Amino acid sequence: MILNDLLNLFYPRLCLLCQTPLVEGEEHICLHCSEHLPYTHFTDTKANPVCLLFREKISFVAATALLHFQKGGNGQKLIHSLKYHGNKKLGYELGRRAAMVYQETGLFDSVDLLLPVPLHPERMRKRGYNQSEWIARGIQSATGIAIDTTSLSRIQKTESQTRKQLFERPENVEDIFRLDNADALKNKHVLLLDDVITTGSTLSACAATLKAIPGIRISLFSIAVA
Repeated sequence: MILNDLLNLFYPRLCLLCQTPLVEGEEHICLHCSEHLPYTHFTDTKANPVCLLFREKISFVAATALLHFQKGGNGQKLIHSLKYHGNKKLGYELGRRAAMVYQETGLFDSVDLLLPVPLHPERMRKRGYNQSEWIARGIQSATGIAIDTTSLSRIQKTESQTRKQLFERPENVEDIFRLDNADALKNKHVLLLDDVITTGSTLSACAATLKAIPGIRISLFSIAVA
């Protein structure tokens, strides 16, 4: 306890967004910044802009996102900290926060498995973690839903979607996922999880890989939507 107090004195934990010292009970983001995050308020998980994005592409049960992702905004700052600055525990916190926001909407009521979008093994080795899996862990902490990280894999490495032109993005994710264990997903309702949705191409490619599984139902969630 004394050691922690000394560490906080000389190396205070700072809010990722405003750089003010965090107080007890705050994790990564101070209370003030937390209250002013760019929440989407897409609590109708059957009819919102995320649903409209996927409606013509895939069949799904529900879809939504927690935050807006805008250039230079706090949503972008959080996603970049999660993906590019080694802050995997932020994914856990954002997942836990998302679960608390969306539990009352019924988003998780019939979900059997959380299915984080997989990384290519090379990118996994370089980054050291899958940010979507840490989001799933945060959701699991509040809902108790099991996480599946073995039934779907990424077999092709692609460039970051944020570096592709809009017309290039669907082609960038074609045929990059492989189904490794269809039996584990038969007659299951899975929640596909990603960190950010841009055009929806990545989640659509995941869903296309899963659609042949008998009885599968798919819902979609991301921390942010561009």
